[in-house]
Amino acid sequence: MANDSDGITGGEAAGTAVEKAAPREVASGVGVVASDRIENPGFPPHRPRVTDEDPKKNYAAERTVSILFYLSIVGSIFAVAAYIAFPIVPGDPGSIRLNNALLGTGITLGLLGIGFGAVHWAKSIMDGHDLVESRHGTRGSDSTRAAAVEVFRLGNKESGFTRRSLLRNSLIGALVVTPIPAIALFRDLAPAEDPVGLLKHTLWDEGVRLARDPEGTPIRAADVTIGSAFHVIPEGLEDSEHPLEEKAKAAVLLMRLNPGDLNELPERADWSYDGIVAYSKICTHVGCPVALYEQQTHHLLCPCHQSQFDVANHAQVIFGPAKRPLPQLPIAVDEEGYLVAQSDFTEPVGPSFWERSL
Repeated sequence: MANDSDGITGGEAAGTAVEKAAPREVASGVGVVASDRIENPGFPPHRPRVTDEDPKKNYAAERTVSILFYLSIVGSIFAVAAYIAFPIVPGDPGSIRLNNALLGTGITLGLLGIGFGAVHWAKSIMDGHDLVESRHGTRGSDSTRAAAVEVFRLGNKESGFTRRSLLRNSLIGALVVTPIPAIALFRDLAPAEDPVGLLKHTLWDEGVRLARDPEGTPIRAADVTIGSAFHVIPEGLEDSEHPLEEKAKAAVLLMRLNPGDLNELPERADWSYDGIVAYSKICTHVGCPVALYEQQTHHLLCPCHQSQFDVANHAQVIFGPAKRPLPQLPIAVDEEGYLVAQSDFTEPVGPSFWERSL
């Protein structure tokens, strides 16, 4: 009995403690709704702004926003003008700093003018009352579409977009002019000349000797043995105005095959000399150097994306993403036995993603 009494007493005590510690709750179905939850305080009282009460202040704010938009227009135009008037001079760090400073100043004004103007418009001119947007299903019913139209109508009324022509026109002007600096910058990334002409004409010309890369020493036909490969540049390349740029277009790979293994196109029968052929080293996929030659199969491999070209069959593509054979350089031998070019390449060298007129 004592144990039972103790157990009952202990259970009652525990129940009393739980009742005192637990918050007051009301059961509703399977859920528990707290009766002491915080009530929605609602919105604070609306405090009218100076522009709401004084028409002159409202007009002054409108003028300020328009000035910011016009400042954006001026900044964008200044960026383009500065980019053209103060070009970057190769080898002159001062011209780079000046060009970047003026260009950055103009673009900054163009972007900040629109940003500050839009914020000031919203803060001082648009209606400042608080809004609550109730969540609802996204259904395309007639009532939903009508509500959407009403939202746009109220937004237009509150912002005054159609009514305030000065603000509207200055904003449209700023938005139209702001992308102009980007257009001018991106357009300047393209070659100033026709890329087809730039890639079609190299330092190779009639009588120009084939020289070893990088020594620049001319190559005799007798020095080219069957199975050998030479990395070739035009003789006198280092004396050109832009040797690196010219080398990027004029680099050639020279190989000698057994004349019986060489299948030449009829119109190119005289482009080789006793099994010696020369092809552009620049891959027609994306311009990587095709520098790996397999003398047993007569295959050239581009290490970048594994395009393969068959030298025995006018360097046609046999594997990989390249879509065009390597351009062939017509060669011959001069009176002293040196290998020379018969002419320049007859087609553009390098990647085939350029717009070409072949």
